[in-house]
Amino acid sequence: MPSPTPAHTKLPAAIWVLGFVSLLMDVSSELIHSLLPVFMVSVLGASMLTVGLIEGAAEATALIVKVFAGALSDWWGKRKPLALMGYSLGALTKPMFALATGMGMVVAARMIDRVGKGIRGTPRDALVADIAPPEARGAAFGLRQSLDTVGAFLGPLLAMLLMLLWANDIRAVFWAAVVPAALCVALLAWGVQEPERAPQERRTNPIRRDNLRRLPTAFWSVVALGAVFTLARFSEAFLVLRLQQDGLPLAFTPLVLIAMNLVYALGAYPLGKLSDGMDHGKLLAWGLVPLVAADALLAWSGQGPAAWLGVALWGLHMAATQGLLAAMVAHTAPADLRGTAYGMFNLVCGVAMLAASALAGLLWDQLGARATFSAGMVLALLALGGVLVLMARGALAPPRHHAPGTHPGGGAP
Repeated sequence: MPSPTPAHTKLPAAIWVLGFVSLLMDVSSELIHSLLPVFMVSVLGASMLTVGLIEGAAEATALIVKVFAGALSDWWGKRKPLALMGYSLGALTKPMFALATGMGMVVAARMIDRVGKGIRGTPRDALVADIAPPEARGAAFGLRQSLDTVGAFLGPLLAMLLMLLWANDIRAVFWAAVVPAALCVALLAWGVQEPERAPQERRTNPIRRDNLRRLPTAFWSVVALGAVFTLARFSEAFLVLRLQQDGLPLAFTPLVLIAMNLVYALGAYPLGKLSDGMDHGKLLAWGLVPLVAADALLAWSGQGPAAWLGVALWGLHMAATQGLLAAMVAHTAPADLRGTAYGMFNLVCGVAMLAASALAGLLWDQLGARATFSAGMVLALLALGGVLVLMARGALAPPRHHAPGTHPGGGAP
C-alpha cells in the first residue's frame, strides 16, 4: 500500500504563485460568466439550445487547443511562455463582452477567450507537474485547483455586489473584469521562474505515432474516465439558469456559482492531498455519488433548500474528481510527454463537453429542466458503474511513489 504524503513535504513557492495566477484569472472570467447565460437569454434573446451549443463549443475549443499547446511545450521544452501567451489573450478579450450588442460579438469573445485558455492550460498543468515533488502531486494540483476555485466564487460574489451597486448594469460589471485579468498576467510574468530541463539530443514531434505509443495503457484508461465524467457533467451555466428560471432574482444569480465554487475551493486541496495516499478508484467512485444526488435534487426543484443543496453537492463532486484526474495524468504519462498527455486528455474531454452541453440544452428546450438533470443523473450512475467495474478488475491501482529521478513513464519527474 502507498504511504501517505509526508507531513514535512512542502510545496514550492511557484505552485502557490501559479495558484494565485489562476485565482485572478478566474475572478475576471467569473465576473463575466456568472452573468453571461442570463445576459444571452434575457438581453440578447438566445434560446437554451443556443446557450448549450455556445458553452459546449467554447469549452471544447479550449480543450482541443490544449492538445497542440501541450505538444508544442514538449517539443520546445518550455511551458511558461505559452502559459503567458494564453493568459494575455484571455485578458485582451474581456472588453469584448462589455462592448457586445449581439450574439456574434459574444460568440467571438467567448471563443477567443477559450483559445487563450487552451493555450495556457496544458503548459500550466505540465509546469505544476514539473515543479511539484512526485510524492505531493495530488496536493499540488489540489492547491492550484483550490486557489483557482477561490477565484471562481470571488468572481460571482463581486459580480453580485456590483450588480446591486450599479443597478443591474451588466456591461459595467463586464468592464470591471479587465482589472484582475491584467494583474494575473503581471504576476505570471514576474512571479514564476520555470525550472531548467535537460537538453534534448534532438527535437521530435510529440504527437508522432512512435511517441504516442509511449503513452501507456494506464494513461488511456484515465483519458476514458475523464471523458465519461465529462459526459455526466454538463456546463455549470445550466445550474444558473435552473435557479433563475424558478425565481432567483437577476442580481442574485451569481450566488449559484458562489455556492458551488465555495464548496469546490474548500474541498479541492484536502481531497487532493488525500488522493496522494488513497486508492484512486475509491475516491473517483465516492466523487460521483454527490453528482448523482445533485442531479436528482435539481431535477426535482430549482428553488429552496433542495436546489441549493444540489448546487453544493455539484461543487463537492468537482473537488473530489478534477484535481485527482489531473494528478493521475501526471502519474501515468512520461515526463517528456506530459504536455502532450494533458492535451490528449483534454481533447477527449472537450468532445465530451460539447456533446454533453448540446444534449443538455436540447433536452431543456424540448422537455424542460427536469429532463436535463434527470439525464445527467442517469449518465452519472453509468459512470459510477464503470468505475466500480474497473476497480473490480484492478484497472485503477493505488498511486505509487517512485524514487527521486525516476518516473513511471521514464525520464526525470
